[in-house]
Amino acid sequence: MAREISLSSLTDSEFSRLFRLINDSLHPFTESENISLSKEEEKDLLLILSQVSNEIRRLIRTTNTSFALIPNSQNHQFLSKAISHLITLLTFESRFIQHLAGNALVNLSEFIASSGKSWEFLIHSLCICFEFSISNISSCSFEPAITGVGDSDSGLLSLADLLKPKLKNASFLTAAGIIRILRNILKFLKEECDDELVQVFLDSVSFCISNVPWDSMDEFFGGNGGEKDELRTVFLGNFIQFLCSLVEQFNFVEGLNDSLDKHAILSKIINFVPKLLYWCLGKKGVCVNRCMSRYFRHKLLVLMIRLSFQIPLDSLVLVSWLQLLHNYFQEVLCQPLTEVEDQDGSLEDSPFMSSISDGEVHSMHSCHLQRQAIFLFLRCSFSLINPRKDTGMDCPSATVKSGVAFDANSDLSCCGRQRGLLELYSWISEHLPVDMLVDQETYMEKCVNFSRSFIKLYVHEDDLLFKLLLQLLSLQACEEQQFHKERWASQDVREDVLFHVSNIFNPIHLFHLFLAELHYDHQVLLDYLISKDTGINCAEYLLRCLRKVCDSWQTFTEFSVFGEDKNQSSSKRRKVLPERSSFKIEPSAGPAKIIPLHLEKKFKGDLENRYAAYAFERAKDCLLSLKKSVENLHLKNLFPYNPVVLLKRLTRFQELCFKQ
Repeated sequence: MAREISLSSLTDSEFSRLFRLINDSLHPFTESENISLSKEEEKDLLLILSQVSNEIRRLIRTTNTSFALIPNSQNHQFLSKAISHLITLLTFESRFIQHLAGNALVNLSEFIASSGKSWEFLIHSLCICFEFSISNISSCSFEPAITGVGDSDSGLLSLADLLKPKLKNASFLTAAGIIRILRNILKFLKEECDDELVQVFLDSVSFCISNVPWDSMDEFFGGNGGEKDELRTVFLGNFIQFLCSLVEQFNFVEGLNDSLDKHAILSKIINFVPKLLYWCLGKKGVCVNRCMSRYFRHKLLVLMIRLSFQIPLDSLVLVSWLQLLHNYFQEVLCQPLTEVEDQDGSLEDSPFMSSISDGEVHSMHSCHLQRQAIFLFLRCSFSLINPRKDTGMDCPSATVKSGVAFDANSDLSCCGRQRGLLELYSWISEHLPVDMLVDQETYMEKCVNFSRSFIKLYVHEDDLLFKLLLQLLSLQACEEQQFHKERWASQDVREDVLFHVSNIFNPIHLFHLFLAELHYDHQVLLDYLISKDTGINCAEYLLRCLRKVCDSWQTFTEFSVFGEDKNQSSSKRRKVLPERSSFKIEPSAGPAKIIPLHLEKKFKGDLENRYAAYAFERAKDCLLSLKKSVENLHLKNLFPYNPVVLLKRLTRFQELCFKQ
């Protein structure tokens, strides 16, 4: 007991000494109203800030913080002064000073993270600073959210009185600096894995975002040209990046107590999306700075995709987002599904990228945006077609005709299922020739070729690949919707949108094409399964596909890849595997295409059968090899999770293969 008291006394002394250092060294700079320093003064201040950060880092390494920050009024006074000094430096003109002051605040946050009340006081204080900054930038009169935050109310009121005059010179860069501090705090919280700390952070930030009157700020954030545009862009870039991290953080918190209404804050951000698009890209999606336009479009799509995984989106939001995609991303939605060469796996900005032209680099960025935009488009459309029970989007109509005129500006109250199908039909029509609806002989080949191009687009972006494949599995298509030649004569069938969508996104066909893109290399599948980034999604996809394969065995064994070239290269092929199958077939000349037109019609059926047998044999070998590898790792306790269910599905697949 005596030792604990001694240690507490020691760390209290260190604690007070640290804040005396901050106060004494920064006071001469922050009490002056001059925010523009001479070069010599700036140099001195930068050295002081470096010393402060180094001292905080030393205390983090050497101090037992479990006794360091006993919450009391004196600690709050120390914190108030330290925050006041460091936040004031964010209003200075020098970006170097802003940067180091921000780093010092992040280090200070990490130092006191072990104290419940002190931690709460600090995070609330930073949120108050952000609200004061936004209020000064926008000239919108509103008071920061202070009351109702616990025992620290009185301390925060005193701090607010102290900060208000010091933030009168706050600019876009000041607000951006505070956002950057909050985001860096979120980063180390993610590593700490302390749900209580994260809970306090999310609670405070959610309250802060909800308190700001964003609806009245179009004039200030919409951008009218001029000198402030660059500063506004810096703020918006940091703000959107922070929102992406904030939304993602909800995935890592095990349990949220009743004080934090997750649905409320996420709904607030969802309703915020149209405004963010307007502020960043303008009314017509035109941003003068092309580089920033790509960044904004990428980050906004990331934000929308993450939001779509957090809470169910109702029909009005889904339809609204589809309209936003048409307004801001129509050109990438309609861009041909062409694959950019992988440049031998070179990383972006690596020396090997120097051999690539600017046009090719732009094409790579464009394909990334295309993957994101199409994924979100399909997710919204499929959610309308297959509504959840709690979204109130039930629609009695099961069939929608492609002949119905598509109106992107149609009333939002239209049936969700119909709207989703019409959106899909309109998008598919941009990529497939019109005669696909009438040409029976080549219909399925065109569907498969489109599906193959679709898989190729995503195969080099693993995180989106499995999210996409799982999303496509969510389309509830009945077996009778699949293509049958005897039903083709019916005009109703040829005009049925769900009929075409079900054939293009046939899960058995997509699974075959997915394996073909991996060159049937089971080692690549194994890498996916044990990866911390793709493992869960890959396992879920394989489980669901294997069940569909076993339930639709004939469809799986008869599928033809229509001229798949065994020898084409792919970065997804881990190594060359020996052929285990005795079945041989000559690959088609050139790139993989539909069966050449010069082949005589009487040989076409035989060729299709040969391709189907080849595809089945390769898929069988791949999956059975995967089963053996997973079993070996599992026996040695080297597999990262329990693969028993997956092995059961693979065993069932093996049994059907033996009966074949």
